[in-house]
Amino acid sequence: MSKQAAQVLELLEFFARHKRPATLAQVAEHFGWPRSSAFNLLTMLAARGYLYEPRPKAGYYPSARWSVLAEDIRLAEPTSSELHQMLEECSRVSGETVSLCVASGANVLFADVVESRHAVRYTAKVGKVVPLLAAATGRALLSQRPAEERAAFLRKAVFVQHTANTLMSADAVEKEIRRSVKRGWFVGHSEFSQGLVGLSIALPMPGRHYAVLIAGPADRMEGRYEELALTARVAIEDCLDLKLPAPEQEAALA
Repeated sequence: MSKQAAQVLELLEFFARHKRPATLAQVAEHFGWPRSSAFNLLTMLAARGYLYEPRPKAGYYPSARWSVLAEDIRLAEPTSSELHQMLEECSRVSGETVSLCVASGANVLFADVVESRHAVRYTAKVGKVVPLLAAATGRALLSQRPAEERAAFLRKAVFVQHTANTLMSADAVEKEIRRSVKRGWFVGHSEFSQGLVGLSIALPMPGRHYAVLIAGPADRMEGRYEELALTARVAIEDCLDLKLPAPEQEAALA
């Protein structure tokens, strides 16, 4: 990412946290940027209509142009109200935080989230990213790729040890993917964040691969995997009016 692009994102996050105008001096001091760099960035964004001064000399603040752009992007995104309703239903029946996830390079990106109502819960926000190789959701997304493409990705992958449970080789990841496809759901035990468990279901959609993640504290999740997977599959199929691929174990019995 270029330095100026990173600065624009940092500036937006700054305004989102502080929720008030900021002067050139305040921005430069907060970020430790040279005054000239801060001046160039602020004046460029103001000239393009992305910042304005609510009162003369009182500081800059993001304009509504960001909201208009964000809404235009939201209306065109591949997620839908039906997908969000499905997440709400999965969260209702499971009692846990449920996310709709997509692959973004070497990461899992949270495209939509419905958080649990429990005081102690897995907390995630739209736009959160976690490593593809350190999550059940990552394996659910990788499972939807052709075998050769997945193998090529895993051969080039860099494995990072996040916890004692992180899978640390291409063979281990592929073995777990195959095991999970057979039973119809994917599970991760504290592989990225200690004490958290995630159960994921692959959700292949036309033109896009998704995964649904149900995540929560280990003491509430463990021992409920089959129940959670079954109720989530029912909610997904009912809300989206589709039929998920049958687990290979079920298909063998049919």
